[in-house]
Amino acid sequence: MESKSMGDRVYISVVYLFLLVVLFATFYPFWNILVLSVNSASDTIKGGIYFWPREFSFTSYKQILTDSEILNAIVVTVARTVIGTPLTVLVISLLSYPLSKRDLFMRRPITLYFIFTMYFGGGLIPYYMVLKSLHLIDTFWVYIAPGLMNVFYMILVRTFIEQLPKELDESAKIDGANDVQTFIKIILPLTMPVLATIALFTAIGHWNAWFDSYVFTYKSSLKTLQAVLVKILNQYQTGSMVSDAQKTADSAKRLAVSPDTIRMAATMVATLPIVLVYPFLQRYFVKGMTLGAVKS
Repeated sequence: MESKSMGDRVYISVVYLFLLVVLFATFYPFWNILVLSVNSASDTIKGGIYFWPREFSFTSYKQILTDSEILNAIVVTVARTVIGTPLTVLVISLLSYPLSKRDLFMRRPITLYFIFTMYFGGGLIPYYMVLKSLHLIDTFWVYIAPGLMNVFYMILVRTFIEQLPKELDESAKIDGANDVQTFIKIILPLTMPVLATIALFTAIGHWNAWFDSYVFTYKSSLKTLQAVLVKILNQYQTGSMVSDAQKTADSAKRLAVSPDTIRMAATMVATLPIVLVYPFLQRYFVKGMTLGAVKS
């Protein structure tokens, strides 16, 4: 085996050192939040907790997971993710397949129409008025209907389908299959890598969304987990909420929790599920992005 020169060893050492620094900078904040969330509130106030909790306590999680507002927000967030993700993937795939046909009538104008919406929008107020005219304001479907179509994802899927051998369609037609049968039995299974990729992106978007809940809903029963998390994170920083914060702090003190541990626990509850799902779809991620983004 050829021995490495001193320059190669220095280069490799620098690369590994840089990667370790990047790993620490990206992973440590998440780890510190976890450590603070499982540490006793009375001990957390003393400070000096960086890598490992001094006094284990899951009281903050008990407080979070028994709060009716948070439990309802979890149900709403899970529902919008479970319902919205497959519907978005279905709509995008149904649109991408016909647009991948080069002999489709007015294919280019239709494609340009969708691409136009990527660069130009009416703004928040016209968007709000459209949703209001569709009677979506303050309903659960305001989370689902506006996100059914994503032009960027559509282009990825369409490009992916265009790269598939044309002989697949021809052989299917020879066997007597129509376009619907060809799409379901041949095209759809072959596009699973890119569909899994956009499903992951869509699910993350639904799970992390809070602005639409903040602007387009008023009922507390429709608030998402991230919207409730934003409320918790801001609860002790806004002057108009001082009295509420004091009441919450007094209640938390009796339960051996603190505002900081509640924030950390709420952040973990909102973040951990999507982090655990990502590794299972990671193998589709790179393949779907590279195959769907490069046109031969």
